Amino acid sequence: MNFNFIVTFFLPFFAGLMYFFMALQVNRTSKFRSIMFGEIGFRKLETAFILFGIYFITRPLQNILGSHPWSLIVNCTRQFFLMAVISPSILVAIFHWVPTPSGAPHSSKFAAYTIGVLMGTIFSLINSIAVTESKIISVWGNITIYDSIWFHSVSSIQLVLIHLICQLVSPVGFLLLAAAYVRHRRHDYKLTDVYNLIPTKWRYLEASLIIFGFAFIIAGVAAIAGTYYTYLWTIYFVGAIISGIFVMRSINLPPRQAPNDLK
Repeated sequence: MNFNFIVTFFLPFFAGLMYFFMALQVNRTSKFRSIMFGEIGFRKLETAFILFGIYFITRPLQNILGSHPWSLIVNCTRQFFLMAVISPSILVAIFHWVPTPSGAPHSSKFAAYTIGVLMGTIFSLINSIAVTESKIISVWGNITIYDSIWFHSVSSIQLVLIHLICQLVSPVGFLLLAAAYVRHRRHDYKLTDVYNLIPTKWRYLEASLIIFGFAFIIAGVAAIAGTYYTYLWTIYFVGAIISGIFVMRSINLPPRQAPNDLK
């Protein structure tokens, strides 16, 4: 079994399963929802994890459905889904921590999804220019693995930068903004004397968002510094898995020491 097969199938599949399991864990911690950051926020976070699971676990379709344009179509669909739906959903879930009965202001939700749709649309349009053909990168049994050839006929650095800047806004910007808001809430938490482990739970969540965001940044820098090669984005599969471990720790940690009276 070669490296391309591991990257194409096992890493994204494992990441997808992890995020589905995270959604299940969120659902199981229903008794602590209002304590941590409210019923609405937890429900939206659970949905976002399910969407992330779908995003990762469908990654192999990008390579096994066939040659160009199938790899381009699947990539554009998944990335638009990430940029226009999943990343704004994470940010909106975090924004629902605001201390109002209705949760986050409608204007913030509208702005997050509008920016996400715009970045996803630009990304998809640049993709259609950048990818004009595909190649076979591996054959394993009866499975042929294809991959898009990026910026082969059009090698403009401006297009590469636009491609990466869109992802810097969404999902990276949304993830880091969510992390900043988690940090703000962690330092401004008023019930530390009662729920003394809540700041620690939020510290793990903040770290997970930062790790995931910087995994995208590192992959982007590697793409600019070297060859614009699809599998440099393997870095964010690994980042997603590490991020998921931190989230699992955040979810499983009780809101306070000896929380038997909360059961």
